[in-house]
Amino acid sequence: MSFNTFGKIFRFTTWGESHGPAIGCVIDGCPPNIPISEKDIQKDMDKRRPGQSKFTTQRKESDKAIILSGVFEGKTTGTPISIIIHNEDKRSRDYETIKDKFRPGHADYTYFKKYGIRDYRGGGRQSARETASRVAAGAIAKIVLKKMLGKKYNVIGAVTQLGLMSCDKSNWSDKEIRKNPFFCPDKKSVKLWEKYLLAVRKAGSSCGAIIELRASGVPVGLGAPIYSKLDTDIAAALMSINAVKGVNIGAGMSAAYLSGEENSDEIRKLSGKIKFKSNNAGGILGGISTGQGIVASFAVKPTSSILNKRETIDKKGKNTSISVKGRHDPCVGIRAVPIGEAMLSCVLLDHYLMNRAQCG
Repeated sequence: MSFNTFGKIFRFTTWGESHGPAIGCVIDGCPPNIPISEKDIQKDMDKRRPGQSKFTTQRKESDKAIILSGVFEGKTTGTPISIIIHNEDKRSRDYETIKDKFRPGHADYTYFKKYGIRDYRGGGRQSARETASRVAAGAIAKIVLKKMLGKKYNVIGAVTQLGLMSCDKSNWSDKEIRKNPFFCPDKKSVKLWEKYLLAVRKAGSSCGAIIELRASGVPVGLGAPIYSKLDTDIAAALMSINAVKGVNIGAGMSAAYLSGEENSDEIRKLSGKIKFKSNNAGGILGGISTGQGIVASFAVKPTSSILNKRETIDKKGKNTSISVKGRHDPCVGIRAVPIGEAMLSCVLLDHYLMNRAQCG
């Protein structure tokens, strides 16, 4: 299996399987002398950690990120940072009844056809368990960005739609996002979402979600106008997350419905500073950051592992049916929030380092 590495200058490689002994990552290109501790990384790991509410999988993992190399006396050395995360709550027996069957909507089928191997233990390498390693890499990227850009840099994500249930983004509150199990920015929507998702789970089904990411304190000039556009790399990063089926930058697909006047973000100089009157571009024009906030959103499909019976085929190509029991997220989009934050941070740091190398 190839293509396990992401990034150009700030790069990370992930390894491991869902039900193997451990997963982890090796991060290359991190600048030296950046204060980093396992405690700093753990803050982000805990946001993604499973089993924290009745609305996610009940798999219990501490997701403790252990630094093996690249940090000495509390600071990065400029050498590869290796991180290991032990798998503690594996229950491969839950997959015994479906080990020869393909879950509709899941990568079981394509993985088997490409590699000729069916790692049925929680999906093996194609499991979203791999994303814990990305969150560890993203936590380091955030720390480096705050060191280089100052405290003004911040990235936050939220679920803005849960299945059929949207929220009022005009009520967006960063503080509220961390207070509820859905990463919902609108306090008024939380109770409705609780009732909705419990009904989905009780019905033996699942639902999708839309996640919005907002990064502030990003300087103007990140990205290149042709083959390394900032929005191109952000889209690729978010599309690489398991179950993601679409990405918007700023107004995204909705820009097609706007007039030229509505879509154009007018520019003014006020009190000696350049200001934009709107941000339909999502903070990126011509592949280069404008200095506004970066805004990106992505859609996550419903979980493929559902209790309700579906028609499928087995490894021999025979028709059969499948019902997936065990511990699964009724909506994988909820825990995708810290993953999205991590991937956006990795892209922004990578582009910051590339811009510094070319333009100083």
